[in-house]
Amino acid sequence: MSGKFTSILRREFNRKRFLVISLGTGSHISCEKYSAHDAAKWRVLGWLYNRPLVDTFQQASADMVDIQMSVVFQALYSERSYLRIQDDNLTGTTSSVDIATKENLEKLVQIGKDLLKKSVSRVNLETGLFEPVENEGTNEQALIRFARLLSKERRLRWQRTRLTPV
Repeated sequence: MSGKFTSILRREFNRKRFLVISLGTGSHISCEKYSAHDAAKWRVLGWLYNRPLVDTFQQASADMVDIQMSVVFQALYSERSYLRIQDDNLTGTTSSVDIATKENLEKLVQIGKDLLKKSVSRVNLETGLFEPVENEGTNEQALIRFARLLSKERRLRWQRTRLTPV
């Protein structure tokens, strides 16, 4: 971001008013490889059926949202107001959004519990990779902190409405 724009954004934007919790659906480890020899035979429908374009655009779109949100909150010096919880290492059926078997749902519940115990992480704008953040605790602790802030805000708003004459 340019210096002038960032300065205006910081001045005009009340960063204390926003808390963003971004819960990802997870993404799979891409192990698929495509050879030029095979791709040369695909034709138009083959490119859609084999999915390299769709997969690439979906992953790029998700990555850009993560990066853009991180840039905005870092520019506003309010990184702690943005929490992204995402597992980028899903494998097998756990990476699919449409397999609702009991076994798969139990695996997803366990993945969610494990994510709560992981350290808060943020995207490194130079590498595009999520890295653990020192001194911010676990995702569970961050969610508790957000819940307390929201609860405090609700109490303040409720008190204000009771004090305001109708």
